Amino acid sequence: MTINRRWFFLLLLCFCFPCFSAYAGDEMIPPAWPVPSYVEHLLEVASGEVGYTENRGRTKYGEWAGDPYAQWCAEFQCWCVDQVDLRWGTKLLEHVYPRYSASNTGRNWFIRAGRYVVRKGKVAGWGYEWLKGHTSYLRSGDYIPQPGDWVFFSFSGDDNTDHVAMVEYCSRDSLTDQVMIHVIEGNLPSAVARNTYELNSTSILGYGTVHDVADITMSFGNQGEKVRQLQEKLSYLGYLDASLVTGRFGDATGEAVRLFQESHGIRVNSIANMQMQQLLEKEYESGFASDPSIWTVTDDE
Repeated sequence: MTINRRWFFLLLLCFCFPCFSAYAGDEMIPPAWPVPSYVEHLLEVASGEVGYTENRGRTKYGEWAGDPYAQWCAEFQCWCVDQVDLRWGTKLLEHVYPRYSASNTGRNWFIRAGRYVVRKGKVAGWGYEWLKGHTSYLRSGDYIPQPGDWVFFSFSGDDNTDHVAMVEYCSRDSLTDQVMIHVIEGNLPSAVARNTYELNSTSILGYGTVHDVADITMSFGNQGEKVRQLQEKLSYLGYLDASLVTGRFGDATGEAVRLFQESHGIRVNSIANMQMQQLLEKEYESGFASDPSIWTVTDDE
């Protein structure tokens, strides 16, 4: 596992100086994936805003987004991304992270981008998810969010997003084994502040992730990056014409999924579930590895 310098020193602080953690028994959980430099920059910007308070309901984040009096949790995070782009010359906004204000818009953006992990149950309008490399569907607590992930909340008990926060790191209580998510968030309730949530908090809907860590059940009507990846594999193996790789799951994709299911003796229903996709991935990887058209030819002279 690769941990960059910033996170190495952060770990040392947590282990050598327990007061650095939010709770005396906390031990920081090392990131499971390398932390990109742009995430370090993003957390640096967000950390620098901690303590900012709104002025009679008005904020610079809302003003930047076009509504100075907006409920500004999303506006704060999008502003931070924009600041990274301005200061470090990156192109994150609307490519790696969304630019949005309205409820559900940010979560739906991550779903279309193929980088959303639901905390529990099905993804609205799609189906059940599973972590890459796993053979069972996702359960609450299976995914520990990574630095730079966005946490989407619902405080009303439905499936609509009411709030969003940015993951700084996660920790585990050495006594209770409880995992805590440490975040930076805006509009709490009128300031930028650090906060913590239990990993299995029922208010958490899911995560917009930095890394592509999960796959999802797909069927007719779905649109996005995961659909495009499915179509590319079906096309490579001869089940779908290349001109139909559009990122939209329509009749042709459903027929291609049905043909694949029939040819592999699994349930035929035109729904790309975990069993179907894992078989497809295995066949695709096998074919790709032995495909002479992609072999690299080098000249030794």
